[in-house]
Amino acid sequence: MKFLFRRFEALIDPFRTYAEGTPPDNLWRFYWGFIVQAWPVFIVLIVAGFLATLTEVMVFRYIAEVIDILTTTKPADLWVRHGSDFVRMLLMLGLAWPLTIMFHSLILRQAVESNFSSLIRWQSHRHVVRQSLSFFSNDYAGRVASKVIDTAGALRNTLTSLFDTFLYLVVYVVSAVYLFVEADLRLIGPLVLWGGLYAVGCWWFIPRLAEASKAGSEARSSLVGRTVDSYTNIQTVKLFANTRFEDDYVREGLLHNNTTWQIQQRLISSLEAYVAVINAALLISMGVLAIWLWGISAITVGAIAMIAALTNRLLNMSGWIMFQITGLFENIGTVQNGMETIARPHSVTDAADARDLTVSDGEVRFDDVRFHYGAGEGGPVALDGIDLTLKPGEKIGVVGPSGAGKSTLVNVFLRLYDLSHGRITIDGQDIAHVGQESLRARIGMVTQDNSLLHRSIRDNIAYGRPDATEAEIIEAAERAHAWSFIPGLNDGKGGEGLDAQVGERGVKLSGGQRQRIAIARVLLKDAPILVLDEATSALDSEVEAAIQESLLDLMQGKTVIAIAHRLSTIARMDRLVVMDKGRIIETGTHAELLAQGGLYARLWARQTGGFIAD
Repeated sequence: MKFLFRRFEALIDPFRTYAEGTPPDNLWRFYWGFIVQAWPVFIVLIVAGFLATLTEVMVFRYIAEVIDILTTTKPADLWVRHGSDFVRMLLMLGLAWPLTIMFHSLILRQAVESNFSSLIRWQSHRHVVRQSLSFFSNDYAGRVASKVIDTAGALRNTLTSLFDTFLYLVVYVVSAVYLFVEADLRLIGPLVLWGGLYAVGCWWFIPRLAEASKAGSEARSSLVGRTVDSYTNIQTVKLFANTRFEDDYVREGLLHNNTTWQIQQRLISSLEAYVAVINAALLISMGVLAIWLWGISAITVGAIAMIAALTNRLLNMSGWIMFQITGLFENIGTVQNGMETIARPHSVTDAADARDLTVSDGEVRFDDVRFHYGAGEGGPVALDGIDLTLKPGEKIGVVGPSGAGKSTLVNVFLRLYDLSHGRITIDGQDIAHVGQESLRARIGMVTQDNSLLHRSIRDNIAYGRPDATEAEIIEAAERAHAWSFIPGLNDGKGGEGLDAQVGERGVKLSGGQRQRIAIARVLLKDAPILVLDEATSALDSEVEAAIQESLLDLMQGKTVIAIAHRLSTIARMDRLVVMDKGRIIETGTHAELLAQGGLYARLWARQTGGFIAD
């Protein structure tokens, strides 16, 4: 049986090769983009559903046939006259019916439901994870993740409802009409009237339920985002004693979610009442009509039994089908809501002719670089006409007051944002025309806020070079002065040393420990260009001195850009660049800048003299 399951589960490969690109922002093309990748399976699902439903409907015809045979045939003649009829029924009900249902279930459960949603989630994730920093800065991470996960399930459920449930409905209704007409044409009168009232109910309720569902999906995503935001920043919440504020923040989201849910439930209750009324009307009218027709010898007892069973089945199906239709539109609303996040084009993209960056010498040039946050030239100016050349192997320190543009300079160098004007080259190659992955693969960076992945120490260090050996990982940890604490770590779940989990964003480690793990990661990466953004800001003086020696060793033969507010950490650079208001206002060595008596000299005096106002 496992072999059979595996065969059907292999019909859809969630990690198949596909045409990458921005998902369509049109709802139906968004659906089609995924359907087309598994269309043969859906064709088979339709056929299997049709056969399974048709064999089920035959049960009602056989009920009438058996009753009529029993009421018109003597017991002694039963098998002689109708033995072949009973064999036909037994083969259909005992063999064909269970086989078609089993085949339909294998296609639906093992092929579609097992893997199709994973295919959607995988491809949606691969697109979303390549979005720019601004995309994630403007939304909750939990909300984005919720939409990637929920959209896939809703899209799959929409298709299974369309290709499976509604086929079931059509086959049943058409079969009922045929069987009723076959018994007596007058029987379809109540059925047609009921069908009309049913359609009116769908027309009135479903659009309203779809709108309520879309609002509910947005409210749920927002609630998840608010809750995850509180949990992710739990240290800040506790340090500022703001658990009650967070209660109010989440409570507001919960109230909004609850309100949208109540609107949906009111509509559903009204729908249930409406369906109950028209169903009761159908049952009574069909019963009265069937008995009257029997009374005038227009139909047989077997026909009455078939009418009763089929009508009861239609009534049971009516509520289920209505809610399937409601669920269909709820799922469409969820997909539409998720599509608005998933189908956004990337704001930073590789050029069509992008090639891999090759670093031979490590020369870096900033040519008239300008950058504005926001759209076009209208946003706040962050960099304004930066011209800067780093010779191969040169080490520069970038200093300046907060908001001077230092971190922005690094961000555009890593192409986390595209320039508003100018260009940046590495060994003559414009970074706008090389692949982003190859650019960042050749730049090692340690930031001032190194959040670690919620994985083991080993995984976090090896992130710099995933194919590194155990010995290389340990060596990098030793050079970063992290091995002094790693062997003593444990996560409370059996993980020790390199296998210990660090917690979300590395919360189980101290700031200095996180920084040393991050430095070990960059040491292991050993990229030809190095960027240090407050690389030792979280370390105490003793550890910082030890790390500085490791960093100086690491910097040998590399082109280095080092940013620091603590000027003592970069005073030994080959050259210092002083920035203010997005511009370079001073350059020179530490001694030259002190002699100039400009901004650098004033910053140095404040840091060495104790922040005393002039």
